Amino acid sequence: MQEDIEHRSVSLAIRTSKLTAQALKNAISKYLAYRKNKRLGIGQAPDIVPQGKQTVKQLIGQNQGVSNIEVTEKNIKSFDRVARKYGVDYAVKKDRSVSPPKYLVFFKARDADALTAAFKEFTAKTLRKKERPSVRTKLTQFREMIKRPVADKTRHKEPQR
Repeated sequence: MQEDIEHRSVSLAIRTSKLTAQALKNAISKYLAYRKNKRLGIGQAPDIVPQGKQTVKQLIGQNQGVSNIEVTEKNIKSFDRVARKYGVDYAVKKDRSVSPPKYLVFFKARDADALTAAFKEFTAKTLRKKERPSVRTKLTQFREMIKRPVADKTRHKEPQR
């Protein structure tokens, strides 16, 4: 009886800074996925395919064809949020041979339509930011308005005819 119970028990080791229900749930689900793959004869769990921003080597290693676009924008980091929204897998490479440096954005060939939509949204967002007046200029305008003498705010009632 004791030996039968020992064969059914599972020991699970988790390395975490704070043990939460979410961490325990993730560990158990990964263990169950491992057991399912082992039962099916797959052996190891399949490799995790990186998504979103990655290195050029990882992107080429997926064997899905790679295209690139040349970008001169310095603030390429803000493109990351829009690319994640559209689910684009991409890699950024800085070309330092030219002054100012150019950025090459590599992406999968199948993501071309999603990337063009992401770039349209990104450029529209940056144009909107440039059109907005800066907060400092607004503050200086308000300071000047305060310094101006205030017009007489007293109300005079005139008798009605």
